[in-house]
Amino acid sequence: MRAAAEPLATELYSYELPPELIAQAPAEPRDGSRLLVLDRASGSIVHSRFRDLADWLRAGDLLVLNRSRVVPARVLGRRLADGGAAELLLLRRRAPGLWETLVRPGRRLKPGARISLGDGLIAEVLSYTPGGGRLVVLQGADDPDAAVLRAGTVPLPPYIRDWDGDPERYQTVYGDMPGSAAAPTAGLHFTPDLLERLRAASVSVAFVTLHVGLDTFRPVRSESLTQHEIHAEECTVAPETIRAVQAARSAGGKVVAVGTSTVRARYLPWSAPSRAARWCWPRTVKRSPIATASSPSATRCWSHSRT
Repeated sequence: MRAAAEPLATELYSYELPPELIAQAPAEPRDGSRLLVLDRASGSIVHSRFRDLADWLRAGDLLVLNRSRVVPARVLGRRLADGGAAELLLLRRRAPGLWETLVRPGRRLKPGARISLGDGLIAEVLSYTPGGGRLVVLQGADDPDAAVLRAGTVPLPPYIRDWDGDPERYQTVYGDMPGSAAAPTAGLHFTPDLLERLRAASVSVAFVTLHVGLDTFRPVRSESLTQHEIHAEECTVAPETIRAVQAARSAGGKVVAVGTSTVRARYLPWSAPSRAARWCWPRTVKRSPIATASSPSATRCWSHSRT
């Protein structure tokens, strides 16, 4: 008799997704994308459009959006040793001019390797990182951190191929806090007009900041999800957002978290900023200096993307 499958066995979550069904370009306009509405009580499904979101919300409801903005973390260069192509993905700045990165091709970029990134900027590989990346030091510029970000481009997901449209289409219209290596994609469909119409319908909007890491694209290779090691992400929740959630719930309104990154930020308890602060994990990872808090009184925490 076959033993019962482990509840979190990775194979239970495998499914076929035909490549031709993966959109390679965004809908135009942004809010013209399709919206599937599921009635949880009856199980009925309605096919709508994102621009009609206000029809599915009521006065007193609250939308919570992630205001993180994608940084130009993909940097192309040439290996000084042989002139071959090289690529850096900036993960985290550890100190001025010192970055934790992913590199390609890894077998060619061992400690001591040097990469020309253009305009005199050089990246030298210092050591390996525990996750298989590289620690690199930047040289050849007065402000190497600003220089490397000027040289970089926004990294697109690996399932998007050969798209060369406006990079701003891979940013939300409200994102103003640089720090993510991947976009909080559920928010890409909002337009300024749609947000205004929602506010006019007395649907409130609040913000969190959770910077999405590149590990969001890393495949799960372990047999069980409980064995999969995944990164931590920095999130900032301002006291006014906590108060907005409390007010909406007290009045009987729905609190709608837009996207999984916002859901992860809402792991924090909402009863008070002082309680939320006790749910931070600063001992696990260091703060990324390219991200800043939304206000001096904001609660900064680390959200682990637990499976």
